Parts: sequence; structure tokens; C-alpha cells
Amino acid sequence: MSEERFGEFVLVRRHEQGHVAELVLDRPKAMNAVSTEMARSVAGACAALGEDRDVRVVVLTSTHERAFCVGADLKERNSFSDADLLRQRPVTRGAYTGVLELPVPTVAAVHGFALGGGFELALACDVIVADRTAVVGLPEVSVGVIPGGGGTQLLPRRVGAARAAELIFSARRVEAVEARELGLVDQLVEDGRDREEALALAGRIAANSPVGLRAAKRALRLGQGLDLRAGLEVEDAAWRTTAFSGDRAEGVAAFNERRTPRWPGE
Repeated sequence: MSEERFGEFVLVRRHEQGHVAELVLDRPKAMNAVSTEMARSVAGACAALGEDRDVRVVVLTSTHERAFCVGADLKERNSFSDADLLRQRPVTRGAYTGVLELPVPTVAAVHGFALGGGFELALACDVIVADRTAVVGLPEVSVGVIPGGGGTQLLPRRVGAARAAELIFSARRVEAVEARELGLVDQLVEDGRDREEALALAGRIAANSPVGLRAAKRALRLGQGLDLRAGLEVEDAAWRTTAFSGDRAEGVAAFNERRTPRWPGE
């Protein structure tokens, strides 16, 4: 496994087997609160991972024992002028859109607190695996703002408009079991196993065609919100990128020869 650090607070681990990379939030003294510097580092790490054709899945993890990420660094913001906050905005947006726009499947491994911007980082992923210590929520209106890292758009796409409205307007925190029941997280695992289970899921995903994975994600994301006819056109365009690829030829050959595919990735 190789490691690369982006600034002081973000680490990327590339696992030698399985084409899986970890995007690690590593600001334990602040429970991974997202400062300007940390946001810039998340965006930089996502840019590097998006360009790495060897990476097929990204897992978003945390080094803190009791938190995935507690959201924006309010201590830093307490010192901001209005001009400072305005200057910070594109930097913080870059972190959330960086995760959201990764071209490969993404899995969040959540334990402990995932609140505000921390939960929005998880929502930007395709799948959320949480252990039973997880507490999630979007409490921004309780401090005078709104979810600004994609929460008002991503949460209703997961749980529907009315449920998202209740959760955002009430600013309430949701514990793990209810979070799974409401669809706020996708898999609920035993305490301390979120990273292990997320990496295992990532390994199963990464065994599939890299061309197929990227095309399937593109179709899923671009098709959201479209009417059925338009969505099917998005799907058809994505299918065409796979149908004449080396991966498609290898996949069919491997199936007929009853062997494991050796994906060319093109």
C-alpha cells in the first residue's frame, strides 16, 4: 500500500491489490472539522484520484475514533469577516463537488458523528456504510445557515422531499438504526467495522470492468431528475461507450471461457 499526503489533513492510500484507493480525513484534533486548508486538500486529492486510471473505487474514511467528520470548522469561521466567508466559499464547494464528481464509484465509511458538512461528504458518495455508533444529520439551520455542501439537493434524492425537509428544518441528529431505516445510510454494520466492510464492498465493486463502472456511474448521475425518455438517452450514450470497448470484448470472452476477466480498462 502506498500513501500520499495532501496538505496536513488529508491522506490518500492506494491499496496494492484491487484498484481501491482510500481518501482519508485526518484532522483528529478537530474531529475532522472542515477548515479552509482541509477543504483545499480534499479537492486536490479528488482531482488526483479522478485522473488515476488505475483507481476503480474510492473509499472515504476517517482516522478519528469517534467521528467521521463534524462539519465546518466553526472556530475558524468565528474569526471571519463577511469578505473572508465569501472568499472561502469556492474553496469549500470544491471539496464537496470534488467528492461528488469523482468518476468512479465511491463508498463512505461512517462511524461516530457525521454532521453538517461531514454528512454532506458522505452524501456525495454513491454508497454509505455506517457502524452502529454513527450519528448523522444536517443541523445547519440551528447555527443560522443552510446545508451548503449539497445537502439540500442530495438528501431529498435519497429520502424524498418531505423527509428531507423534516430533517433539515428540525436540525435533528439521527442515530444509526433510524438512519438505516430512513435510508440516510445504506448498510449498517457492527461497531468499528465500517472501514473494513466498506473496503470489502469496494473490493467487490473493483473486480468489475473499469469502463463499465465509470459508464454506469455516469448514467446514474446524469439521469437523475430527467424524464424517462431523456434518461434512457443518457443510458444509451453510456452503453455505447462500453459496447465497443476492450473491456466488453474481454468480459464476453472470459464468460465463455469460464475464467476471471483481465480487464484492459479501455
